[in-house]
Amino acid sequence: MALFNRKQNTRTATAAAVLEADPALAALTGDYTVDPAHSTIGFTVRHAMVTNVRGSFGDYEGTLSLDGGDPARSGASLDVRIASVDTGIADRDGHLRSGDFFDAEQFPLMTFRSTAAERTGGDSYRITGDLTIKDVTRPLAIDLEFHGSATDVYGNERVGFEGSAEILRSDWGLTWNAALETGGVMVSDKVKLTFDISAIRSAPQG
Repeated sequence: MALFNRKQNTRTATAAAVLEADPALAALTGDYTVDPAHSTIGFTVRHAMVTNVRGSFGDYEGTLSLDGGDPARSGASLDVRIASVDTGIADRDGHLRSGDFFDAEQFPLMTFRSTAAERTGGDSYRITGDLTIKDVTRPLAIDLEFHGSATDVYGNERVGFEGSAEILRSDWGLTWNAALETGGVMVSDKVKLTFDISAIRSAPQG
């Protein structure tokens, strides 16, 4: 997921103090590609008012532009293929792909493009951007925890982030529901999005 974009507005002196990064992070500055084999983009939604259904998307591409010295100059981009939704139940997944929900045939991608980033304290960050589902674009803020960096056994330099955000699906036109005889509805409007990201540093150009 492209978590950090360099096209950020100039911050005030107060904001700059809040965003000041640990000098050790400066060495991590660079471009990264999300590794789907070691990352998860998931969601949780309340079902029938009594339990949670969890799912994930298996097909996506993302990049990070990370500025370890000034997190405000960081950014992210993510493209998720809706048809890859997986809740473990084929019939339910088919319903989610249908016109009642995502309409994956007409709107195959869910996208996120960052517009701002900030360090909120310690290893905590917040990235704000535009989330587009079914051609509806609305702002989304994702709270992230930086889990560090490492070089794997193949020599890849990696960084890890874990985060979450909550949305109302109706804000993006996902309004299908069914009333329960006992009161309430089949599917909650509130959805929790979760991100567990491992990204590999790109080789320098030239």
